[in-house]
Amino acid sequence: MLDLAEVTRRLEALKELDGEPHEKAECDLRSHETFGRFITQTPKGRLTLNREKIAQEELLDGKYLISSSDDSLTAEDIVRGYKALWRIERAFRDLKHVLDIRPVYHRLSDRIRAHVLLCWLALLLVRVAENETKQTWRAIRSELSRLHVGIHQTDHGEIWQTARPTRDQESLYTAAGLKLPPLILAMPAPRKASSD
Repeated sequence: MLDLAEVTRRLEALKELDGEPHEKAECDLRSHETFGRFITQTPKGRLTLNREKIAQEELLDGKYLISSSDDSLTAEDIVRGYKALWRIERAFRDLKHVLDIRPVYHRLSDRIRAHVLLCWLALLLVRVAENETKQTWRAIRSELSRLHVGIHQTDHGEIWQTARPTRDQESLYTAAGLKLPPLILAMPAPRKASSD
């Protein structure tokens, strides 16, 4: 709502000005996007608070009007949908920034549908992870990005070994109902000894 103290301060500041600066400041205040609506000019040309306008605005303070072109919806459904709008906006923002999905240009309808489905699945996985762990995707990703796999070269082949998970990483896996990755992911099969 309107900050009456700020409007009053600006009106008082006008009284201290004289001449051309006063006229310019008056015009600026009258045409101000927020404060100008609540100021009126007296017949003598002085600016004062428009108490009637302020009283009208106070009656609507905290209320909003919503219209819909769908006549089958109830007022409660319309309000519920409007209040959930932030979730839709967050989903679009997450698709662009959190999942870092870049524009991909498809021509074939099957590829377009597949791309949309993959984006939707990625967003669904993010939301499931957030709901299960009670943490933001940024926090989850930051913590799990430190869980690395080391590849060790040996004479017999490569050994893939995961780093030991921290307690925070373990709690994320537990909260999501997932098993921790095994310590050894891949190991070469032992060779038979040659009989030479």
